[in-house]
Amino acid sequence: MDERQRILRDAAGVRDKAQALLRGLMEARTVSERHLGASAEADAMKKVTGRSSMENAIASTKRMLESLERTLEQLKKELSEEDAAALKESV
Repeated sequence: MDERQRILRDAAGVRDKAQALLRGLMEARTVSERHLGASAEADAMKKVTGRSSMENAIASTKRMLESLERTLEQLKKELSEEDAAALKESV
């Protein structure tokens, strides 16, 4: 396995962990809202800023996942281009 393939595999693993984190955050938000109530008054951060710390964490994780997806797509594209170039050279 060459270096780019290893990086692609590792990046996919990070993405999978980030997706699991996002699911966990969303589940925790649901449980938290159920226990505290969904009103802004139950969450001091939301009362002051309009967004709860959990909502901020979810938004940040979604942005991170989008960035990881773009990185993975770019790596896949570069690997495909290199494979095609190597195939042309061997013919």
